Amino acid sequence: MLETSARLLRLLSLLQAHREWSGPDLAERLGVTPRTVRRDVERLRELGYPVHSSPGTAGGYQLGAGAALPPLLLDDEEAVAVAVGLRQAAYGGVEGIEETSVRALAKLEQVLPDRLRRRVGALTTFTVPMRGYAGPTVDPAVLTELAGACRDGERLRFAYRDHDGGTSRRTVEPHRLVSAQRRWYLVAWDVDRADWRTFRADRITPTPPHGPRFAPRRPPAEDLAGYVSRGVSVAAYAERATVRLRVSAETAARHVSAMDGVLEALDEHSCLLHTGAHHLDVLVIHIVLLGLDFEVVEPAALGDRIREIRDRLSRSLG
Repeated sequence: MLETSARLLRLLSLLQAHREWSGPDLAERLGVTPRTVRRDVERLRELGYPVHSSPGTAGGYQLGAGAALPPLLLDDEEAVAVAVGLRQAAYGGVEGIEETSVRALAKLEQVLPDRLRRRVGALTTFTVPMRGYAGPTVDPAVLTELAGACRDGERLRFAYRDHDGGTSRRTVEPHRLVSAQRRWYLVAWDVDRADWRTFRADRITPTPPHGPRFAPRRPPAEDLAGYVSRGVSVAAYAERATVRLRVSAETAARHVSAMDGVLEALDEHSCLLHTGAHHLDVLVIHIVLLGLDFEVVEPAALGDRIREIRDRLSRSLG
């Protein structure tokens, strides 16, 4: 009986970890026959787990959604990761999720083994969250809808509010969600504009129904985080600049976030910073406040503006 129970738990863990399994693959993993796998699947169904099956050589088993949420199996590292994520979500930039995150965390911590509870407890005791975030928040239902469209490969329709408050209607083929400093971005192929675009999730209002399904496209970049960073910190601005920082890219990364610009390593003593702003004066302030030695690569107008400000400051000091 213990062996069967342990095997059921192992089977459930495999089904939760992979989208679909063939019967022979599960039998090999569990060290049993395909017939035993079929019996164990039936036992899981009796316990309320919605295990779907499809016949044929291309068929297999898949854990689906049910009418109620069945228990989940988590290993030690997964449990700690979920607890840490819930604690961060309690202070995060997702609208309305704080209270539910705290409730979920309380349930999780109640059943954590002592060794894991101590790890999570240490993090709680010696971490001070900075509250009072006043930036844009995202409705968690919107994030879920966007993520589902990315997963299922369905065309997505939504109303989009731009920086100036104007609204447009978009039809896209969603690819990935990228999070950066409490902001969420959707990377998608804009069907009407026939090009890749990046959309702020807090400015998206989905307008179902969605679909049809589409064939996946080659993404705009292998490094999607870098792609989004370049889009929101450089390409989005009228004034753009490249400066050479006299420190390594690793050192510069301690001062430059993904929202500030894109770093390009040159050698162990220097790197390039690509950045942008709505006005040259803002660029000057941004670059100077990094606190790093630099030289302007382009545009020449930025170097001229820095010299003008330098001379004005010298005169003001007498």
